[in-house]
Amino acid sequence: MRKIKLILTIALASLIGTASAQNIKTGIEVLKSQNFKILEGKRVGLITNPTGFDNNLKSTIDILHDAANVKLVALYGPEHGVRGNEHAGDEVENMTDVKTGLPVFTLYGKTRKATPEMLKGIDVLVYDIQDIGSRSFTYISTMGLAMEAAAENNIEFVVLDRPNPLGGEKVEGNLVEDGFFSFVSQFKIPYVYGLTCGELAVLINEENLLGKKCKLNIVKMEGWKRDMTFDKTGLQWVPSSPHIPQPISAVCYPVSGILGELGYISIGVGYTIPFQMFATEWIEAEKLSERLNSYALPGVIFRPMFLKPFYAVSAGKNLQGVQVHIMDYKKVALSDIQFYVMQALAELYPDKAVFANASEGRFRMFDQVSGSDQIRLRFAKRHKFEDIKDYWYKDVDNFRKLSKKNYLYK
Repeated sequence: MRKIKLILTIALASLIGTASAQNIKTGIEVLKSQNFKILEGKRVGLITNPTGFDNNLKSTIDILHDAANVKLVALYGPEHGVRGNEHAGDEVENMTDVKTGLPVFTLYGKTRKATPEMLKGIDVLVYDIQDIGSRSFTYISTMGLAMEAAAENNIEFVVLDRPNPLGGEKVEGNLVEDGFFSFVSQFKIPYVYGLTCGELAVLINEENLLGKKCKLNIVKMEGWKRDMTFDKTGLQWVPSSPHIPQPISAVCYPVSGILGELGYISIGVGYTIPFQMFATEWIEAEKLSERLNSYALPGVIFRPMFLKPFYAVSAGKNLQGVQVHIMDYKKVALSDIQFYVMQALAELYPDKAVFANASEGRFRMFDQVSGSDQIRLRFAKRHKFEDIKDYWYKDVDNFRKLSKKNYLYK
């Protein structure tokens, strides 16, 4: 028993030591250490949700509301709402925050860009939301449109920076093309863009991706480095949405999220491992895992699995498929995986090829998330990833060069 206790003590000390050794301070921690100096004497509007919190898990709402030298006068909520209680895609209504009594204006309702009326009496907008590093996750669209509204209304914009859970090195996917800009592809950036939300805000502002530049101030993190995925930060994770409950969910979001828009097979939404799997009723798990593993994709192994989803696609039905296990994060190309799954399914089940069976009504959303219709049109000809690979990666090198000009961290 003493030996077991000793092992547990050492393991716990190791975990605590790792976290404290990293000593990451997010933007809200740095702002606190500066005694909120940049907000003094200003009427503050806060764009946030449950992912805005300090290292003691105190909400940024409560921190600013309780600060003697900060005048917090309004809250603004993205998709899922300020308190995170709204379902994905549901419009959110304006309301009053029960705890603080502050007005809450939705940025995911009838309007997704703050109007002059919503910004009346605001001197500075503060943004504190945990991003997940993929273009189609709507919080960065909320941030960009809020920056645009701030510029148009002569209001300062402050980003309290947070880590990109994918790190700052992976870049995957083509830029968004004309005709495909939407709230899931708001700006001309790749699908996986390798920037923190603060760095992205700088790029959007400096590279003229807004109609008008805003007066931008980034409260940088302390201690974060580009090679850090979220598990290396020592920080606590609060679900960024109902289907991103853990950091691994954020990592796997680009693994399956584009395919998921078709509703063609289950990607784990409605089960315990959202975005980490591919399954449906007609798949034979062993065959699919063998085919996918035969591709020898760098950094990933596919395990056969059997399941019954609780809700969403194929709810209550017995499914077979594969779980994605990322073995070497530096080597794996996250977004490629879903296209190889689509290829394998077409090879094993020619009559089930994705674009011959998925609802055409979902094609537009697939194209918007992809940033172009060329991914779908080129892939549909033979269902081979090699037919779209060059197109998918055609903008990556140039975007890396552009990004480096706007890096805030090494």
